[in-house]
Amino acid sequence: MSLNRREMLRLGAAGAGGLLVSSAASSVPLPMGILTSPPVKLDPLAPAPAAPMTAPGGINPVLFQKAKAALDSRPWIRDRDYIGVVDFSRSSAEGRFHVVHLPSGQVDSYPVAHGRGSDPAHCGYLEQFSNRPGSAASSNGAYTTGDYYHGKYGLSMKVHGHDWTNNMAESRAIVIHNAWYAEPDMIAQHGKLGRSEGCFAFSRADQFKVMSRLAGGRLIYADKIA
Repeated sequence: MSLNRREMLRLGAAGAGGLLVSSAASSVPLPMGILTSPPVKLDPLAPAPAAPMTAPGGINPVLFQKAKAALDSRPWIRDRDYIGVVDFSRSSAEGRFHVVHLPSGQVDSYPVAHGRGSDPAHCGYLEQFSNRPGSAASSNGAYTTGDYYHGKYGLSMKVHGHDWTNNMAESRAIVIHNAWYAEPDMIAQHGKLGRSEGCFAFSRADQFKVMSRLAGGRLIYADKIA
C-alpha cells in the first residue's frame, strides 16, 4: 500500500515525538550498582543454601545449637551480638563459661564455679541441677543478664531465669559475682574451683570481662550435655 506525502509527514512527526520521549527517559541516571555489577544468573529451581550451624571455639555443638535456639525463640532480647554458653559437663578447672561473639565466631572461655548442691562430694564436676530454693545448686536453662549492684562480693550482676528449670533464679539470688574460691590459685592448689550457692562465680579479673560483654539483657545458656 502506498502512502501519500501528507501521511508520510504525519507518521514522521509521530516518530520524532517517540524519539524525544525515549531520549528523555534515558537521561535518568541508573544506580551505579546496575552499571558496575556483573549479570547474575538465577536458577529458580535451586534452593537457597542454609547457613551452617557450627559451634565456634570448640564448644559442644549440641550445646551451642540449644543456646542458639534459646536466643532465636526469644526475639525480645535486644542485644544479640554476645551470648554466654556454659558447659557444665566440664570440670570447674576448665574454661567452661564461653563468651561468644556471634558475628565473628570469636570465643573467650573462663572457669566458673558451680553450686555445692550440684556437687555434694566436691569432685569438681556438676552432678545434678536444681531450681529448688535452699538447694544451693546450679540451675540449667536460659538466662538474661540484669542490673549491676554492690553486694557481699562487690560489684555483681543479677540474672533472670526464663525456663521452668531456672525460673527461681531471682528469688534464690542467683547472680554473677567474683569469689576467692574462684581465683586461679585454687586450681593450682586443688585442681578445681570451690563451690558457690548456685551462682556463676568467677575470679575477679574474669568476672569483669564476662559482665562487660554480657551486660544489658544478653543471653546466657547453661546446661550439661551427657
